[in-house]
Amino acid sequence: MLKEGLLSRSENPPRYKVGNLLFEISRLYKLNSSLIDAVDEAVREISRQTGHTGYVSILDGADVLVIRMYQGSHALCVFTPLGQRAPAFATAIGRSLLSRLSDDAVRSFHAAGIIPPSPRSPQSVDELLAALGEPRRFGWAEAVDEAIPGVGSISVSVADPEIGETVGFCISYPASHVSDEERSRIITLLTTAAQRIAHRFGDSFLAQRAHPSRGGGHAAA
Repeated sequence: MLKEGLLSRSENPPRYKVGNLLFEISRLYKLNSSLIDAVDEAVREISRQTGHTGYVSILDGADVLVIRMYQGSHALCVFTPLGQRAPAFATAIGRSLLSRLSDDAVRSFHAAGIIPPSPRSPQSVDELLAALGEPRRFGWAEAVDEAIPGVGSISVSVADPEIGETVGFCISYPASHVSDEERSRIITLLTTAAQRIAHRFGDSFLAQRAHPSRGGGHAAA
């Protein structure tokens, strides 16, 4: 249980206590809402159609927290466990969520600066703010070879303004095994689902966004 994170060691005197993973799991069970249910259904279907792994995440301070996951059916698929955290600035799903905040709010999350996990990630807070311009304009974000080497991810986000809840969802895949055509299809599936959910919940963020694939090739934005 110690190895799996269910318990942690407390010194002085030596003893065991409840681990961080149990706290995270208890939080996950509280995250039940109509918005998350709608996103959950969409991600499950897109994962089934594409064969790639789908994730549902929320913003928790400067991190993104995985709350739902649907493993892809392809032989080569990406796997990140529930409760996993990652720096929001270096992930597609994190930038999709951060793009809904003001620049001042984003800066406040990164007052001490950022430590890029990859040369393809934003290298400073100013670069992060510049990168947020794309999901703000197009409604979706993309990351390749950033928080996880060799992995690509495309993400969108939706919100329920009535209760102030925002959720991101994405499709992740081995970057070297996805063609431009398949990438464009993933973008279309995600943005179509996001528009449908946004309309249902009165989320106006996506209403005026265009959704081009930004041409061929992969972006690190």
